[in-house]
Amino acid sequence: MRKRTLLLLLTAAGVAGIAAFGLVSIRRGFSARDNPSWVETIVARTTRSVAVPAGAKRLKNPIPNTPDNLAEARAHFADHCATCHANNGSGDTEIGKNLYPKAPDMRLPQTQHLTDGELYYTIHNGIRLTGMPAWGTAEKDEGSWKLVFFIRHLPKLTPAEEREMEELNPKGPGEKQEELKEEQFLNEGQSGSQAPKPRKQHNH
Repeated sequence: MRKRTLLLLLTAAGVAGIAAFGLVSIRRGFSARDNPSWVETIVARTTRSVAVPAGAKRLKNPIPNTPDNLAEARAHFADHCATCHANNGSGDTEIGKNLYPKAPDMRLPQTQHLTDGELYYTIHNGIRLTGMPAWGTAEKDEGSWKLVFFIRHLPKLTPAEEREMEELNPKGPGEKQEELKEEQFLNEGQSGSQAPKPRKQHNH
């Protein structure tokens, strides 16, 4: 009888908590600019954990961790992932900061403590109800496994590597136009700096 009463009380408290949370959310609205509440944070982390099958969590990276594979992953990350996650994995980009939930700082333990299998599964299959899409192909996805190496490398990323990645980041129309103007200006300056060669006089 006591167990039943306790269970009813816990259920009632849970329902009341959900109702209170819903009421506050309705009054505040559902802006993506807000930081997720502690309830949403717990739900999101639990959802991510549950979304990855137990078998996938135990997977080991089948790709060798070589300098070439790491360099390839770094270039791939700069071209495909940095728009949301930033070159250094901080998530401090215009898109990353305005997602809901926001793009995580992948240098922190919440990401670094995930298994290789969890990282791979998240990259390859994405996470529902977030801004993280599914990448890779249905077949063997070596690219996603290589990205796991780069994610592990993020806490040790050097300034030189970041500068190299900046050259590989996608350019918007405005940036491309600005680069074109700079190139034209430099070309005009080089052509204008060449003094005309004196003409040779021929005596006939």
